[in-house]
Formats: sequence, C-alpha cells, structure tokens
Amino acid sequence: MVDHLANTEINSQRIAAVENCFGASGQPLALPGRVLLGEGILTKECRKKPKPRIFFLFNDILVYGSIIINKRKYNSQHIIPLEDVTLETLPDTLQMKNRWMIKTSKKSFVVSAASLTERKEWISHLEECIKHLLTKTGRQPCREHAAPWIPDKATDICMRCTQTKFSTLTRRHHCRKCGFVVCADCSRQRFLMPRLSPKPLRVCNLCYRQLLAEKKKEAEADRRQPEPIRSALQGYEPSSGDDSDKSDDDKAEQWPADTEFYTSEVSWSSFHS
Repeated sequence: MVDHLANTEINSQRIAAVENCFGASGQPLALPGRVLLGEGILTKECRKKPKPRIFFLFNDILVYGSIIINKRKYNSQHIIPLEDVTLETLPDTLQMKNRWMIKTSKKSFVVSAASLTERKEWISHLEECIKHLLTKTGRQPCREHAAPWIPDKATDICMRCTQTKFSTLTRRHHCRKCGFVVCADCSRQRFLMPRLSPKPLRVCNLCYRQLLAEKKKEAEADRRQPEPIRSALQGYEPSSGDDSDKSDDDKAEQWPADTEFYTSEVSWSSFHS
C-alpha cells in the first residue's frame, strides 16, 4: 500500500492538507517516499488532565498536535520518528479505557482510543510501520525510554519525601528521570541527560544520587580503558537532538486515590486503503 501511494497525487494532497491545518506553526511534512496512512483523535493523558489530540500516522513518523478547529486548524505540532517508538498496552482505569503507552527515548506518554477496535487498529498499523522501518534500516528496537510523567492529580503529597502537601503556593514538579511528582526541596538538583535534552534537567534527589553514581562508574571504566588508536575517524562527532520535552499548562484537578498509573499489562478517522 505504501509503495502504491508513495508518489500519487492523492497522497501529496493529503499531506498538503495536514501541513495547511498546522499552518506556520508546523514543520513541512512532505518528503519523497512519505505516505499518510491514517489519522484520528486520541485522548492523551497529559500532566494536568486528559486532552483530545489529533494524530497523523505516516509510514515513517507519528505527528500529533492540539485541536483548535477540528479538520481545519491545529497547533503545538510534535513529530516522533517511528524507529524510536515502542508500544505497551495498558489496563483500563475508572477514568480511561482502551489505553496504551507510546514510549520513545525522549518522551513517553499514554493515549486512549474511543473503542477497543480502534486501539487494535492503531497498534496494529503502528507496529507494522515500525517493523518495516527497522527491517529497512537494520536498526534494533529502542531499549531506553523516557519515563512517563505521573499526572499531577495522582497525588496530593510529594512522592519522595511523602511529607510535603501540595497547594496553590506549594507547586508540583516532575523528575525527568523517574517521572514522579515531587516538591521543590526533593528536586533542587539538575543533571545533564543528553538523550533527553542538551540542557541539565530537574531530577529528584534519589535519581540525582543514582545518576552521579552511574557517571562515576563510567568515568572509572573509561580510565581503565587503553588509549584509543587514532584513525581516519578522528574528528567525527555523533549528532545530537535538540528537541525539548515541554509539559502542558492547565489547572490541576483531583484524581481518585485508587487510580493505577502505567502498570503493564474522540475516535479514529480512517486508515487509507
């Protein structure tokens, strides 16, 4: 299907329509060989509360954004390379059904579909595209994933010290390493995690100590290594991503205390056929 649609006028028109809906706030999406396979609305479990988001599945990327006017205007465009994606099906909660997690090295988050059939279709098409890309490039599936952020309303107290109670004046923060909701005193440290950002990110005290220990162990291992042999590859530098991992800004709401988050175990518009 991808080969059949790759260079057709209808595919070019569909991609152009998506670009037009994002306007100047979005990046160009048309590339040789890129095919728009499907689109639809999923509910994304954001930091503050679940929100509807428009998702577009291409044969090599997943694009999503905020809905201003459905089918006419979107913003806050995010582009995720499918080679970096791993999927994990999640159990239903009292608030959200038909859930699964989209895990990447830079950001992981939970989405839910309007029906079980819709979820199966999304996961099936995503996995097919991912498998095809990995086979084509010879890459291995991504093994390291960013921790999903626990929603603000999942807890009224700091998840590290379990003493500080959040309020209008006492803000919630998120550790970028473990995703826990923590107070300012439990997350005063910053640590450079190049996989997530070129800038040092907020981490909780426990993760900070663990990261320091890992860095020290790596440094000791490097000192024990023999001096590398200089070769024609001297001067080569690996590329680094510049994407930032920004959160949504909405007002917090109460969340039932018995809600389970991320334990393993708005509707889809169409797949183009």
